[in-house]
Amino acid sequence: MSENPGAPGPTAPSDASGGRYRALDTDAKLAVLLAEERELDHDVFDLDDAWAVGSWIRRTALERGLGVGFAVSFGEQRVFHAATPGSGAVNDAWLDRKFRVVRHFAHSTLAVRTQYEAGGSTFDEAAALDPRQYQAAGGGFPLLVRGLLVGAVGVSGLEMHDDHALVVEALRAHRAGRA
Repeated sequence: MSENPGAPGPTAPSDASGGRYRALDTDAKLAVLLAEERELDHDVFDLDDAWAVGSWIRRTALERGLGVGFAVSFGEQRVFHAATPGSGAVNDAWLDRKFRVVRHFAHSTLAVRTQYEAGGSTFDEAAALDPRQYQAAGGGFPLLVRGLLVGAVGVSGLEMHDDHALVVEALRAHRAGRA
């Protein structure tokens, strides 16, 4: 389900689709998600990098007709924040909740959710965190610099696996020099 169910527009195309995650069993999905976090650890990530990643997400969302809110944070500071048509203030609230999960667990929101599922529970049931403040729905991703959590990148507005896939695609594009 989309975080902005009333928003018009198509879902993410197959190249940015979270379908590859939905097709995996819980253990395989968790392994893929944790491998992505290791892959996307940076030697350095500064304000220029945040601008490049955020700009790539905006440009790509507009090209694909995706109604999303998205942000890059360093700690508690939002250093990039934008939205595309079809998104709303609800997406900002989702980003806040996702970023709290990333800061608390130092993992992507989808990985945290999947870890709870692998343990036979759900995040809402077992995390002992207020779901009005914390939400382990895909789309929040840790910014790691040499293994240390320095911030997060997030997307909100699509189905949670698609939110996650778009963030990963953006970080990979940046790493490859295409952002």
